[in-house]
Amino acid sequence: MTALWTPSADRIEASNLDRFRRAANARHGLDLGNYTDVHRWSVEDPEAFWRLVWDELEIVGVAGDRSYQSAEPMTETRFFPDATLNVAENLLAGDADELVMLFAGESGARRELTRRDLRTLVARMAAAMRAQGIGPGDRVAAWLPNIPETYATMLAAASIGAVFSSTSPDFGVDGVLDRFGQIEPRLLVAADGYRYGGTVHDCTHRLAQIRAQLPSVERVVVVPYETPPDPLALDDVADAVTLDQWLAAHHDAEPTYTPLPFDHPLYILYSSGTTGAPKCIVHRGGGIVLKHAVEHRLQCDIRPDDRVFYFTTAGWMMWNWLASGLATGAAIVVYDGSPFHPDADVLFDLVDELAITLLGVSAKFIDALRKQGREPCTTHRLESLRTICSTGSPLVPEGFEYVYRSIKTDVHLASISGGTDLCGCLVAGDPTGPVYAGEIQAPGLGQAMAVFDDDAQPAPTGRQGELVCTAAFPSMPLGFWNDDDGHRYHEAYFARFEGVWHQGDFAEVTEHGGYVIHGRSDATLNPGGVRIGTAEIYRQVEQLPEVAEALVVGQEWADDTRIVLFVVLADGITLDEDLEARIRRQIRTNTSPRHVPARIASVSEIPRTRSGKIVELAVRETIHGRPVRNREAMANPEALAHFRDRAELAR
Repeated sequence: MTALWTPSADRIEASNLDRFRRAANARHGLDLGNYTDVHRWSVEDPEAFWRLVWDELEIVGVAGDRSYQSAEPMTETRFFPDATLNVAENLLAGDADELVMLFAGESGARRELTRRDLRTLVARMAAAMRAQGIGPGDRVAAWLPNIPETYATMLAAASIGAVFSSTSPDFGVDGVLDRFGQIEPRLLVAADGYRYGGTVHDCTHRLAQIRAQLPSVERVVVVPYETPPDPLALDDVADAVTLDQWLAAHHDAEPTYTPLPFDHPLYILYSSGTTGAPKCIVHRGGGIVLKHAVEHRLQCDIRPDDRVFYFTTAGWMMWNWLASGLATGAAIVVYDGSPFHPDADVLFDLVDELAITLLGVSAKFIDALRKQGREPCTTHRLESLRTICSTGSPLVPEGFEYVYRSIKTDVHLASISGGTDLCGCLVAGDPTGPVYAGEIQAPGLGQAMAVFDDDAQPAPTGRQGELVCTAAFPSMPLGFWNDDDGHRYHEAYFARFEGVWHQGDFAEVTEHGGYVIHGRSDATLNPGGVRIGTAEIYRQVEQLPEVAEALVVGQEWADDTRIVLFVVLADGITLDEDLEARIRRQIRTNTSPRHVPARIASVSEIPRTRSGKIVELAVRETIHGRPVRNREAMANPEALAHFRDRAELAR
């Protein structure tokens, strides 16, 4: 297989990763020659690797004498057990006059914040939190759009040691309560509205309902989205004040940062919860700082003068990932709105306008552009763009080819995969190595990755199995909230292969040492006892111009499982016998007869999570007549109605 892109020698030499490689060789007398060598060293000598990360990537804090303390089980392993640091201090370190945040709203609104601006806002918010009696370990919840105040709320909480948790304002009342109700925040910071797809959505009525059902909340701070909130609209929200009112007494506050242990809790993130109540995943501050420093600086080659963008909401872990970009010295670009309003050019317009160097999007966004026949390379300059990141779901080989054909030929396409579970990547990009169609380039640095067969043995190259990590890493969660004995945490990640982190992805290692993700393990199809990744079928079906999107599940049938394929068709197309035959032929020819669906049905819409992932498990439950317990986690739960009581599935 020919590489789609290979970095030049000059680009490799100028990369942060190559400088880090040279530093490792100089300090430890090593002869590391490339990424593969650096990765091998990172997992064979984690003590030396993570110490060098702390030093070379200039982590702010007191490291202590020990960088790694191994233990069994791996959840007892500790990184920098003697260290103290503050996450906010790490993210706000640097020249006060440098530009660190650029906000772009769907309406055309623009804001620029220097580090001084952000520090000032954070200091005032932290002072207001302290005045309210909030301290280390207290929970601060944010129901906010992707705006500067959301980042400032997080940084203020982190500066005093409070635990931050967020979700986006498109979540309904039940979705917010399912999350924040479990962690009992003392402070709720919320917006009075948000804009998406050309429409402004008011949040004040839902906010009143949410506050009424969160008895732990002592204060609600309302952030104006576009105009100052109407005081009358807040009358029904108990304990509510506007942001300006809350900060009024703290004009002269100065930034202060409480030194905290490496393992002090920083974030509570949530599993998607599409088939049950979301899990509340507690992340340690030091682990997030260390893990994101490696991913940003070494794997994405982010530099101080860069401008970093990821399309995300405050309800997805990529928001937390983007926030950590502040620690690189780069400016982060914060966008709130739809990536398709007024059209699919909006993100590329931002690249040109704001000189974005890293553009982060979902695989589905790239697939949608490809389906629309968009050619950004002909409509935009994209001169500043050096890296494109893709995550959220597997990027098919045709998506890789589309990026290099239709977006930019000389760009590092970093397909990455990990999850909310670790707030980072297990497999990731290598800015010094070639990119091959359909492959994530490499295991993440410090991640002892493997693919296991059912007997917990490494699967041969090219053989599909379970994606695992066989050794501890810094951003492993502290645990789940209200899981005092760790039982649910163990069941989630360590029950399948004792003592080994099981990610729940069906994957394979390629001949290049890269990785292909074939879908979630719990959504893997199993007709006749043969495991099939859903991504293999999506790749084939979505090549057909008549098919806009697809979703595939396994249906329990005649003491076995049969494959059922649902398709959203292009405008003006109907699902007739000829199209069904061509779909089956496309799948059979390019995969195997076992991949061919037993039933094909047309639907008008595919249900998704709020971060854009299709919800195969919820559809599987629906076609079997079983309840979907947490519809609020979905962006469009009404779409499940298209899958209920389908006549095609009764025969």
